[in-house]
Amino acid sequence: MESIFSKIVAGEIPAHKVAESVQYLAFLDVNPLVEGHVLVIPKIEIDYLFDMESDEYVGLMMFAQIVAKGLKKAIPCNRIGLTVMGMEVPHAHIHLIPMNSMDDMNFGRQKLNLSEERLVEIADLIREKL
Repeated sequence: MESIFSKIVAGEIPAHKVAESVQYLAFLDVNPLVEGHVLVIPKIEIDYLFDMESDEYVGLMMFAQIVAKGLKKAIPCNRIGLTVMGMEVPHAHIHLIPMNSMDDMNFGRQKLNLSEERLVEIADLIREKL
């Protein structure tokens, strides 16, 4: 089932990539809750996170942990929040969100509209800290 994330993996749609391996990809959310909001995905096309094979699921979480550690160094915050919503795009994905309060992970609030230049700066900062 092809999704926008599959098109990002295939290089058909540009993304601000912060980390990539053979199996996984991390990139900035273009409509972030806060600066540094990252999506972590498996490159395989799979809709539901918990349908992943156990080794792929564990690998995704380990990859997300590496990204989260770099993200915390790059974006001043108290913690990196992790959430799995899974309803907005039919491709398994994890949200990593720098947070200083619980409100930073409120998906009901207004999303940021960052400039292309700012997205590039943030992606560069995160990559430097990985």
